[in-house]
Amino acid sequence: MSDDRSVPLLTVIDSAATHRGQVVGALSHFYRVSDYIDTISALRAVRAQPPDLILIDDLAPPGGGYEFVRQLRQDRTPGLAHVPVILTSKLEDKAIQEGVRRCGADTYLRKPYRYSALLKTVTTRLNQRVEAQWEHLPPAQRTALRGTLDVFQSLSEIIETGTKIDYPSMRHACEPLVEVIAQNDYRALLQGVKSHDNYTYAHSVKVATMLCLFGSVIGLDRQEQLLLACGGLLHDTGKMLIPHEVLNKPGRLEPDEWVVMRSHVPVTLDFLQASLQIPKGAIIIAAQHHEKIDGSGYPKGLKGREVNDLARMAAIVDIFSALTDRRSYKPGMPVEEALALMTGPMAAHLDQHLLRLFRELVLDTAEGYL
Repeated sequence: MSDDRSVPLLTVIDSAATHRGQVVGALSHFYRVSDYIDTISALRAVRAQPPDLILIDDLAPPGGGYEFVRQLRQDRTPGLAHVPVILTSKLEDKAIQEGVRRCGADTYLRKPYRYSALLKTVTTRLNQRVEAQWEHLPPAQRTALRGTLDVFQSLSEIIETGTKIDYPSMRHACEPLVEVIAQNDYRALLQGVKSHDNYTYAHSVKVATMLCLFGSVIGLDRQEQLLLACGGLLHDTGKMLIPHEVLNKPGRLEPDEWVVMRSHVPVTLDFLQASLQIPKGAIIIAAQHHEKIDGSGYPKGLKGREVNDLARMAAIVDIFSALTDRRSYKPGMPVEEALALMTGPMAAHLDQHLLRLFRELVLDTAEGYL
């Protein structure tokens, strides 16, 4: 796991060594994790360095998890009293809920719980802190982030229920993003989504923003920019069905895992094509953003002019974003290094004319916001 200090720090408190080791092992793939067998040593540690989230068992000695949380909520260490706390317990739901309410924990997991439930609960709590900070952003950026998040969260439910996407609602949610680009005030938006723990959402918003900005720079009109923004937000929708352990796996994927990962393209297309409202351009972005002009891409191995211009733009932005994004297992690549890789070893994959234009655009954008 990366030692990058921008990766959230989690504290696990549980006296059961086997269970604690399993939890730490699972979370360490994605976060920095410290663990303790008792509340006394844990309280001393979190006072010295407040974590981003605490996971504590209700039987943690000596006084138990509920008492630890009560102490935490009254602690005067800057920032510590408001750290999100997830309580774990073998008790019945009603008993745990009452304990959570009385002590001031944020939520609970009932043992035994699934690995997927653990990750989902942790991610949700971390993201609530990030999203609360959006309230301090200017209105346009705040509206753009809230709107795109609402749409993105609705996509998961739409996929599960088999309903069709309401494209007019999506277009409406992306309009503030286009307005932010028109005002040349997108940096706070990129910064606001940078630490979001839902990587697919954060990546999609970054791609949507940079695609819209790219379109603006090359002279596309507002409606075409809006199409790019919507296409960017939708382009990786199928990744919502990729298992967390594959989507966020540190290191190289095995051949069977690559098959699963690449399946997100046809899944996305099935989803988008089910709605007659989705414009062709947005579908093309989703279908071809992993194609390469030398024919080495997927899913169809398109080559040369077979790759649409919108998809050429999307491929550049998607690759640049993937290289510069911070992940749990790696820091983001510096902008200049990413561009050098794209114009050097990866040159045959990408439209170099469009890449030159994109490079000029990126170098005008502060590196710290990407």
